[in-house]
Amino acid sequence: MYSNKSRKMMLAIFEFRWISHFAVFLSVTSAAYSSVQAQRGFADNADRIVLVAGETALIDAAGHHDYVAGCECLDVLLRQTRGVQPVQVRNGWPEDESVFNQAKSVVFYTDGGGQQAFLGGPRRLEKIQSLVDAGVGIVMIHQAVDYPEAFADQAKNWLGGVYVKSASSRGHWDSQHVEFPRHPITRGVTPWKINDGWLNGIQFVDAMRGITPLLWSGKEYAGSRAGLDKDIVAWCYDRPNGGRSFSFTGLDAHSAWSQTGMRQLVVNGILWTAGIAVPEDGAACEIDGTQLLKMQTPRTPK
Repeated sequence: MYSNKSRKMMLAIFEFRWISHFAVFLSVTSAAYSSVQAQRGFADNADRIVLVAGETALIDAAGHHDYVAGCECLDVLLRQTRGVQPVQVRNGWPEDESVFNQAKSVVFYTDGGGQQAFLGGPRRLEKIQSLVDAGVGIVMIHQAVDYPEAFADQAKNWLGGVYVKSASSRGHWDSQHVEFPRHPITRGVTPWKINDGWLNGIQFVDAMRGITPLLWSGKEYAGSRAGLDKDIVAWCYDRPNGGRSFSFTGLDAHSAWSQTGMRQLVVNGILWTAGIAVPEDGAACEIDGTQLLKMQTPRTPK
């Protein structure tokens, strides 16, 4: 038999060990949770924007279709807006789809023509559709707007307009962008001149309902509005069931990010789709040439 004093001592030791172990458990659990949050770039109450980079070919010209570097650039630019926390995904689709949870907007910068990873099966298509139905912002950059005819109608409901090979046009040409319609996405956008790879002749929803053209480019009329609807290369879409979309068909090469006006347009467009107010003089989007160069994926020329 133990004395009262011994029992009290043993109980005190047990309580101390239990409290110590529980404290360690809480510490480890909290650290693990923080680690997951950090890995995903998530923080409580943050405006989460998911940046999905398509697979970047290792054999290609430096900077060409460098989707990974482009998303790294967007990560830097978007973080300059208070409260925004981008999360990067590579190879076109996340291993863990929970990365989309509570996202305000999802950006796809990928190959097109059916090579988009999110077209790779019914489950992925259903996931994109569920994001659209929930009012999440959707952004498609460069070839991500290019769809096989079998997917064109559904994608048109996402974006308001799509590139379809049988009816649209593409190519490289010089264009000078000097005038922009009044819209939150064009706030602070300054003129720029560039030779870029463009997709135009976009096939829009009936009567272009909900569509606001933002930028024009075509071989004949360069960057002016003279080409009208067939030369639209950037637009936004107020989706009829709620939610916003923004598409930009340029950015063939990573060097295009050096254009201040172009960066401003794209960053503003992403924020607008996320329901984040764009300042009157445009969102912050500063980056220098050295940073951009360091982001480029190492390539072996063809």
